[in-house]
Amino acid sequence: MDFIQNEIKEIKKLLLALNIQQKEILTIEEASEFLGLSTSRLYKMTSNKEIPHYKPGGKKIYLKRPELEQWITGSRVSTDDDCTLKIDDYLSKPLEN
Repeated sequence: MDFIQNEIKEIKKLLLALNIQQKEILTIEEASEFLGLSTSRLYKMTSNKEIPHYKPGGKKIYLKRPELEQWITGSRVSTDDDCTLKIDDYLSKPLEN
């Protein structure tokens, strides 16, 4: 009986992974499963702006799977310093009339 229960758990896990692979927009829980990170770690990463994410309405967090894949393979994380540099660059441009 334990063998069957373990097999069912494994099938559920595979179906969840397949479902995640087919979705473009992921919840924090799905992204956590996709990345192999705890949800608390992922919340901390979004709070620190270490990973691209979306907060429509300012509450629930969503992540785009293609952006997560790019983040994983490219190791490119937009930091607060990057944003500051972009702002500084924008502000240093002369005003156009």
